[in-house]
Amino acid sequence: MTTSSSRNWKHAVVTGGAGFVGSHLCAALLDSGADVTCVDDFSTGRPENVTALLERPGFRLVQANVAEELPVARPPDVVLHFASPASPADYLRLPLHTMETGSLGTRNALELARACEARFVLASTSEIYGDPLQNPQDERYWGNVNPVGPRSVYDEAKRFGEALTTAHADTHGTDTCIVRLFNTYGPRMRGHDGRAVPTFVRQALAGEPLTVTGDGHQTRSVCHVDDTVRGILAAAAHGMRGPVNIGNPHEITMLDLARLVIALSGSDSEIRFIERPVDDPAVRCPDITLAHDKLGWEPRVSAEEGLRRTIAWFREEGEG
Repeated sequence: MTTSSSRNWKHAVVTGGAGFVGSHLCAALLDSGADVTCVDDFSTGRPENVTALLERPGFRLVQANVAEELPVARPPDVVLHFASPASPADYLRLPLHTMETGSLGTRNALELARACEARFVLASTSEIYGDPLQNPQDERYWGNVNPVGPRSVYDEAKRFGEALTTAHADTHGTDTCIVRLFNTYGPRMRGHDGRAVPTFVRQALAGEPLTVTGDGHQTRSVCHVDDTVRGILAAAAHGMRGPVNIGNPHEITMLDLARLVIALSGSDSEIRFIERPVDDPAVRCPDITLAHDKLGWEPRVSAEEGLRRTIAWFREEGEG
């Protein structure tokens, strides 16, 4: 993975660093020469995601709930706040924890960055756009979010996190950046986390029907985790405040995604249609003009190649 955009950080703190994206981010920072402190409470992150990193010089793992404390002994020069349940299965199971992590956890991470005069990067999400009335979505779009719907605990936690980050920068001069991540997939996802790619891959490898919600014509734009991490590090290094969309602008329907997973996995699975969740977005596609023009970033991994890598990982790891 290319990590030339890491600005030669000396010490990075990654909250949620044992999660899916967070663990890949920790590895990329280590590859760039930075020391990394990974903070995770393991409510959704997994120790095995960072087991291999424990043997690497400069890596430290701290178990803590960032909404309560952020015990970091050595001052960092960059704080990347990635702690939060991110899959529907997790944030519906942990609604208050999700909102506390997005509010109190974000405040604690911001205060650490301010105290150490460190760069702060907030992992926001395309979910702040809700069920968008504009497609593709650029950073100027305010979104269409149901504040009391079942998805609101995640959507509003991230929207509040963006507002808090902005206010902290305006009030205290904290060096902040907001990255809005679109649907990211790849190795280390959990097969039962409720997101489309790991669900389809798990079902295809088990020979089970792939469960497509609604009529399958709703769209997503899936970005391989290697590309997402490159974009995060590029935004961190640039000095921009954002928000900036990081995602793949290639839009695909859920039905076509399911068919592609079946084809690439060589599965005999059929497709079964199930009820569509409440407030499930009809479209989701990033406008990445800002990331392209300011960061020189765009995705490199095609959906076919990324899904092949992901399927291979699920086969090897036997992830269920």
